[in-house]
Amino acid sequence: MLTVSDLYDLSHTRLRPWLETATYPWEILADLATHIRTVGATLSPDRFDKREGDVWIAKTATVAPSAHIGGPCIIDEDAEIRHGAFIRGNAVVGKGAVVGNSTELKNCVLFDGVQVPHYNYVGDSILGYKAHLGAGAVTSNVKSDKSPVTVRDGDDCVATDRKKCGAMVGDFAEVGCNSVLNPGTVLGRHTQVYPTSCVRGTVPPHHIYKDATHIILKRSDT
Repeated sequence: MLTVSDLYDLSHTRLRPWLETATYPWEILADLATHIRTVGATLSPDRFDKREGDVWIAKTATVAPSAHIGGPCIIDEDAEIRHGAFIRGNAVVGKGAVVGNSTELKNCVLFDGVQVPHYNYVGDSILGYKAHLGAGAVTSNVKSDKSPVTVRDGDDCVATDRKKCGAMVGDFAEVGCNSVLNPGTVLGRHTQVYPTSCVRGTVPPHHIYKDATHIILKRSDT
């Protein structure tokens, strides 16, 4: 449940060429800046404005004057960047995605339709098609002991070889308000995380995370 093909429909991101060559999604994070600049150079000036610092913003996107956007960065068509958003750089915001007030992005990919609308932090992470983080939900991307992050799925353990690695969130996943996704967390497609949760490891697709000992299959999927 950890691979790119397990988690994402790649027709909903401009990073498809690189994700298609990766086994695990976090593998593209090391060279994300290069990938963004490569894609940006191909974007039509009829549809995108290029700003200083390798920032490409679609003409149909809505960007609040108070938002900060650092490069390299792509804000895709019909995306909405709201008041006080802080995009530090190395970020792709997909078509129709929403980055809300006081939300911070850094070295991350938001697929089309992602919503991080209120007080979220997304760092060194990939959020799949129409994934949603509730108000105050964050991705934690560094372990307290600063050791390299590993990703666990049951008894399986995969080394990322990265000191900074946040969450890999599958398509249509829903994360409740004020939850923390710990470093190396993986949420399968259509998962649901209860509010105020502290999530570690991997949550299988179509499951509800109530707490670490109560991860249940959605009733509609039984």
